[in-house]
Amino acid sequence: MSYIVVDGISKTFKVAKRNSGLKSALKSFFKREYVTIDAVKDVSFSIEKGEIVGYIGPNGAGKSTTIKMLCGILLPTAGNIKVGGLNPFEDRKKYVSNIGVVFGQKSQLAWDIPAEDTFDLLRDIYKLDNNKYQKNKEELIKLLDIEEVIKKPVRSLSLGQRMRCEIVASLLHEPKILFLDEPTIGLDAKSKKIVRDFILKINKEKKVTIILTTHDMTDIDKLANRIILIGKGQILYDGSLNKLKSKYGSYKSITINTKERIENIKLKGLISKKKVDNGYNFIIDSNLITISKFINYISKKYQINDLEIYNENIEDVILKLYQDYEI
Repeated sequence: MSYIVVDGISKTFKVAKRNSGLKSALKSFFKREYVTIDAVKDVSFSIEKGEIVGYIGPNGAGKSTTIKMLCGILLPTAGNIKVGGLNPFEDRKKYVSNIGVVFGQKSQLAWDIPAEDTFDLLRDIYKLDNNKYQKNKEELIKLLDIEEVIKKPVRSLSLGQRMRCEIVASLLHEPKILFLDEPTIGLDAKSKKIVRDFILKINKEKKVTIILTTHDMTDIDKLANRIILIGKGQILYDGSLNKLKSKYGSYKSITINTKERIENIKLKGLISKKKVDNGYNFIIDSNLITISKFINYISKKYQINDLEIYNENIEDVILKLYQDYEI
């Protein structure tokens, strides 16, 4: 059996409904109306031990709700979750010692004291052996380059410094699973690299299973080999990132500057043609026609003054996936 098994989970919320205006406010005070929202609908997937999985989707898709159910914070309305044989909600006390959680926009660090003091508090909460705790703490602090940072009050730290302290706090008890929600949001390039390199290191050396939710597609590209796409509360895609790149990454955008009118282009591999300022933009599938062959074909028929070639990046690939599923 897989390490993480999510079987047909759903989560429904009952939300008060009220129109704007004083009259509606008074009416809702005496008789409140509710509407039911399906945040997650019949979601199923499994994750093997040691995998790094990108769990992605637009805002409101159901990502955070799913993660909260996996963490044992929310109880599913329907369906079941098993992680290492434990139910996150029913076996919560035992389960939380196996997980680490980093929410990019929510801190677990005490604001007015140094991060190191919070680390010591977590040692006591998790009842960690002090020698083992000191060893883990020193290793994590060194890897994330925050030796001096942890001695300053958290409120005085930069976002990048605080996020690295958050990661240390989540890993002091050596969890088997790490949930990362926007771990690099707002970080500078240096901090992002440190965090990404660290995540890959603990995954490779300690086989920590990692579920990553983020809108930064570069994080997904650098860290995950597999992505699960959720939209409108349902799983739309679950598979290899390389497969997506192969499908969508072969598209190339070529903008040709010309004063001539280009018509009647019929080539296998030509996806689209669009009139732009000073010329035309073409999208081609380079698996079906090479860039050089396409440019050679156009140049024989029309006068080209200039051209630009744009390769699809990971954000373009994911955007096309979103467009295919109309989310």
